[in-house]
Amino acid sequence: MIVVTGASGSLNGATLDHLLTAHPASDLVAVGRDTEKLARFARRGVEVRRGDYADPASLMSAFAGADQLLLVSSSDPGANVVALHADAIDAAAEVGVGRVIYTSHQGAALDNPFAPAREHAATEQLLASSGLAWTALRNGAYAHMRSYFLGNWRETGLVEVPADGPVSWTSRSDLAEAAARILLSESEYDGPTTLTAPETWSFAEMAELASVASGRTITLRVIGEDAWIRRQVEAGQPEFLARFMVGFYLGAEEGFYAGTGPLLGTLLQRAPHSIRDLFIAEH
Repeated sequence: MIVVTGASGSLNGATLDHLLTAHPASDLVAVGRDTEKLARFARRGVEVRRGDYADPASLMSAFAGADQLLLVSSSDPGANVVALHADAIDAAAEVGVGRVIYTSHQGAALDNPFAPAREHAATEQLLASSGLAWTALRNGAYAHMRSYFLGNWRETGLVEVPADGPVSWTSRSDLAEAAARILLSESEYDGPTTLTAPETWSFAEMAELASVASGRTITLRVIGEDAWIRRQVEAGQPEFLARFMVGFYLGAEEGFYAGTGPLLGTLLQRAPHSIRDLFIAEH
């Protein structure tokens, strides 16, 4: 049995959609905090269970019988994410889950300036010491997030960033499909498993791409951490969020998202979506 947490979300929901094209619904379980949001899967014959990382008692029944558990990382702002993950991993071990497949991030490292990357690294350590068979899907940076990180360049003609560096922007839809293929594979993917697009793009290169896509010159301006945070706050963003997000750019500058690999294309049996194609398709 394959149990999928966070099934009402965009990533794992899409993975479950892919699983349904090649695996019996009767052998699939969708888990979420609000089961009403999982109704579309119930209509297709998937068992629906309530499971909330913040409610450890709910996880035992949610994970029961799982040969494989696709464990989505928590995105609950302000929560102790690692503690939530620890409760989920403990529940998985208690009910005897066969393997945990965790949605991690390519830049997972305890010294990454981006807080979620440190949380991913700490969660991977928990998995490694859990006694469970485990796989960490180190997904490349989600390509759809580029709109946030590039800012309002359409209005200003500028891409203003606190720091620059290469990022292997990767299609979330490709990653969802790859996760399904790993879940259905007879091969074992042990430990950290990197899934990225085959090329990286710096913010300078993204500005050039924006120029091509829009037909006008878009200029990159690297303004530094303090100035960028100040600009974000002046534009109405809460300071805590600006300070949180600046870590991603600093991580890029330090090369945490610079690696690429062939596994994503191998799993998909096609070329992954290119950020160039995704970008130009929007314009």
